[in-house]
Amino acid sequence: MRLAPHLHRLGSDMVASYLIELPEGITLIDAGLPGHWRDLRHELREIDRPLSDIRGLILTHGDSDHIGFAERLRRECGVPVFVHSADAERARTGEKPKTAMGPARIVPFLQFLGYGLRKGGLRARYPEIVREVADGDRLDLPGEPVVVGMPGHSPGSIAVHVPAVGAVFVGDALTTRHVLTGQHGAQPAPFTDDPALAEASLDRLAALDAEWVLPGHGAPWHGSPAAIAAAVRG
Repeated sequence: MRLAPHLHRLGSDMVASYLIELPEGITLIDAGLPGHWRDLRHELREIDRPLSDIRGLILTHGDSDHIGFAERLRRECGVPVFVHSADAERARTGEKPKTAMGPARIVPFLQFLGYGLRKGGLRARYPEIVREVADGDRLDLPGEPVVVGMPGHSPGSIAVHVPAVGAVFVGDALTTRHVLTGQHGAQPAPFTDDPALAEASLDRLAALDAEWVLPGHGAPWHGSPAAIAAAVRG
């Protein structure tokens, strides 16, 4: 799905990842669920670009609903997978602390579970090899993405700021659709390791300049990072 020039979304409001296409190549942000491989191939056909144009995949964090096709892309196409060093083990193994589920409603929860099953969520393969990044890194990938540390949801949660397309990709630093309650609008994401730290990290998001804020779950936010940070806190 095309959001803006050079900017595309894969998946849906339930689970989303993103594609940046520029003349010099393609950068992917997150890998959704294994079944989103078909979404990736479809989007590439729509823009008439081959898999070989993908230069890198950046994970906003290491949770299973963000690493879906990462290992397939790495193994079959040689695409490097980047993740913050504090989430590298999480991305490779799936090991993470148990967190309180928080509020939930049965119908939205079952919808999220069903979507995950249809998209192969139980077949996720963790990437065997990742390249570790740190806060402030500017990656040598199309769009020159900048890593912005956003710890809280996980220790190595990041936002990825890409001024070339006017966007910041926030993973689960916030959500615009709570997958457990079905509530829409800017709000904290569920399954967050450290909610207080996640709330404090919104200051870093608010300082960025972008026209799009793109979460891993929920509708794209067409507006400023400062505005969505304020909405989450509100």
